[in-house]
Amino acid sequence: MFDTILLIGSGALLASALIYVIKYPWRALALVNLPKYRKNYKENAYVKENAFIGQPPRSVTIPSYADVKDQLPQPIWEGHEDAIRCYDKAWQIAFENIHNPGENSGMISPYMDAAFNDHLFMWDSCFMLMFGRYAAKLFPFQETLDNFYALQHADGFICREIAEKDGKDIFAPYDHCSTGPNVMPWCEYEHYQFHGDVDRVKRVFPALLAYHQWLRANRTWPHGGYWANGWSCGMDNMPRLKNKNLLASYFSNGHMIWADISMQQLLSCNVLIDMAKLCGRSQDVADLEAERNQLRALINEKLWDDHTNFYYDLWANGKHSGVKSIGAYWALMAQAVPQKHLSAFVAHLSDPKEFNRPNRIPTLSADNEFYCRDGNYWRGAIWAPTNYMVLKGLETYGCNDLAFEIATCALDNVVQTFCETGTLFENYAPEYAGKGNIAKGDFVGWSGIFPICTLLEFVFGLKWNGWRKELVWNVSLTDRFGVDRFPLGNHGTAKILCHKRENTQDRPQIEISSDMDFTLILQWNGHEEKIQIQAN
Repeated sequence: MFDTILLIGSGALLASALIYVIKYPWRALALVNLPKYRKNYKENAYVKENAFIGQPPRSVTIPSYADVKDQLPQPIWEGHEDAIRCYDKAWQIAFENIHNPGENSGMISPYMDAAFNDHLFMWDSCFMLMFGRYAAKLFPFQETLDNFYALQHADGFICREIAEKDGKDIFAPYDHCSTGPNVMPWCEYEHYQFHGDVDRVKRVFPALLAYHQWLRANRTWPHGGYWANGWSCGMDNMPRLKNKNLLASYFSNGHMIWADISMQQLLSCNVLIDMAKLCGRSQDVADLEAERNQLRALINEKLWDDHTNFYYDLWANGKHSGVKSIGAYWALMAQAVPQKHLSAFVAHLSDPKEFNRPNRIPTLSADNEFYCRDGNYWRGAIWAPTNYMVLKGLETYGCNDLAFEIATCALDNVVQTFCETGTLFENYAPEYAGKGNIAKGDFVGWSGIFPICTLLEFVFGLKWNGWRKELVWNVSLTDRFGVDRFPLGNHGTAKILCHKRENTQDRPQIEISSDMDFTLILQWNGHEEKIQIQAN
């Protein structure tokens, strides 16, 4: 009886639909072409300033590694030829992963691929561009981010993962996995500091501000703390949720304040406020000034624990998660750590029971029940982006000796693994030299940070500031070392050499030749000299 009624009802519905199509064909056609999602948002005024949207795709001649090898910066490090070979291998793989945008992809600029799948990843790209700065004259690496800006939604949303073939978002905007981490402002500001390119800052500012505002509108709790999940925070399977459901950690926000995301948004506030000053648009970021104060207070009043001297995620019941994650060290980059907490907070990085393992720095503290000796992705593995973030944070607070110690340890392990395998990996094991569990090989990708950025910036101690035309050289090694064709932003190059020393107290004996004038700040063992270098 029920089946009969259902059949009659279905027939009547079909007949009604047929009559509707015959009577209103234009309305039926509109139904067929309905978008997947209704417009349920307010357009962001800053997106209307986004000059990347609608631009035609731009292609370039893709250089091969063989073409550019003799133009790249070339490290010199006596007795460490394996590290130099690892450095060369990173660039070789990187130049194999460069592409032009597809004709109908919606992407507009040449880009470097993450070497993971056929998608362009937001935070992978940002970290790859950190070492891309050193070869900017050979390929416009920074333009990789232009593809994200070009695909920004009218309300400011930018998807964290984009299909390279057709430019489609991999996630819908209100999917908890859809976007983040928001490190694009920091990446752009690092590019500015290296190259001094104010014009690019002015072009990217509206898109970055609109994206920050979208996150604040859609990823915060009533008290202003931000939330994410395993995928959107980038640290996929880290065990952070209260119920210890490891699968849920990929997809659920757990109704928590997520420490790393809140700190990244504080960093975004800091950077966008500085960008606004460069652009003469400080009036556009008054709300960020207020949010910056709010976030800094929240991080130190709600996420800091005085008993363990650490920052934690905050559960909905007001209790700390107790999970010591490397994500907490975004507090250094965001300049959120008060001096009274700095020493105790940084000390965790030197504790063998926590983050000072044979390979540094594990992403999960070794005293966690889910810590894995082989890393198991984000349950202890060593990752280039998080290592680099900690090193940059330590540099921000002047903890240069610890940064050198950690950088040297991490680089040694990556080089040893390279010697055994002939390649670089997506992540590394924390307890022994070797690839981490679930790690892709030939991964450059952000793992190029280890043999390029970590080597040049934290082992060799070289930091170029393009807008000041100033090179800070913090010499910690006693070996003979240096760099040929070291890029001075877009302005010139220099050959830099430090001779072997007996001990770290000896003043470095250096040789520098350059095709431009600049200021050298030479530092060693607590000493500092300012030297004017003349072009020759």
